[in-house]
Amino acid sequence: MIKAGILGATGYAGAELARLLSAHPFAEIEILTSAHNAGAAYGDIYENFRHTGRVCEADDIEEAARRCDVVFISLPHGIASKRVTADILAKTRIIDLGADFRLKDIGVYEKWYGVEHFGAGLIAEAVYGLSEIHRADIRGARLIANPGCFTTAGILALYPLVKDRIIDIDTIIIDAKSGVSGAGRGLKPELLFCEADETVKPYGVTTHRHTPEIEEQLTLAYNNQDGGARSRAGDRSIILNFIPHLVPMNRGILSTCYAMPAEKGVTYEDVRAVYAKYYADEYFIRLTKKGVFPETRWTKGGNFIDIGFTVDERTNRVVIAAALDNLVKGAAGQAVQNMNIMFGLNERAGLETPPAFPI
Repeated sequence: MIKAGILGATGYAGAELARLLSAHPFAEIEILTSAHNAGAAYGDIYENFRHTGRVCEADDIEEAARRCDVVFISLPHGIASKRVTADILAKTRIIDLGADFRLKDIGVYEKWYGVEHFGAGLIAEAVYGLSEIHRADIRGARLIANPGCFTTAGILALYPLVKDRIIDIDTIIIDAKSGVSGAGRGLKPELLFCEADETVKPYGVTTHRHTPEIEEQLTLAYNNQDGGARSRAGDRSIILNFIPHLVPMNRGILSTCYAMPAEKGVTYEDVRAVYAKYYADEYFIRLTKKGVFPETRWTKGGNFIDIGFTVDERTNRVVIAAALDNLVKGAAGQAVQNMNIMFGLNERAGLETPPAFPI
């Protein structure tokens, strides 16, 4: 059995990790940590874990590395780059659900996140953990940068079309909606029931921190036709509009992406063939039938992303919609999927349960 530790187990993503790992056939939870609740019964924080009898331990990465085969870091940005070191990676494998190792350019990270990065020596080793795209690099990796929730939806929705250059990369717009759990468990006035219910609002307009992550991964896909993952002289950079919105539901993301075809005459069948080329064998990516578009309720609680699309001949645009659970495929489920790949397990292990409905 793989011994797993969760640093930051009292956040929403940490709790979702605990839920998934509790039912994993080849992994067991060795340690749950909390910076503010050390010594507290986990079931007192999350009553749905009352039956486990687990207790939160101090937030100590050294202790977790000593006892665990893999450590999930589910903490705010700016923390992992301070704590993850070469010595830690010599003892255990790390899957970071935060943003600290997602971007290869530290300058870009520090600009968008507004904090100093302390792990420059590990950036090159970190593997971007979008399983369906970087599976080969994830195998055997010591440090995984788990993707963000918005980025998982946006990248997987657009990757085949960018990779095969079927869309004009200068025309990409991503309009995304997220449930309130995507903002974390902290007490913030804008997330109070009376503030968030019965309203929809855009936020982080042109400034959301997931923007450079989406741009970097799609840029790599566009420029590296040979399957490589490195930037080269003469590469084109993708710059896109990404606008997130907060909607009054607990969980889920729906991203609607727009782009113009790179050439005239692109049909629905052309686009379908490109998606099939890359995703036909991907268990967790479900393409909807023609004329059917994803809903967040179809993915809640599951590690699936549903993708539907159409070609609007009237406006000459390709329109793609993608739905996922921000806490599962957008966070904890993706992290467990990465763990499975890292340790040579069946990628689906512990993740095959269908989404729950109604929920």
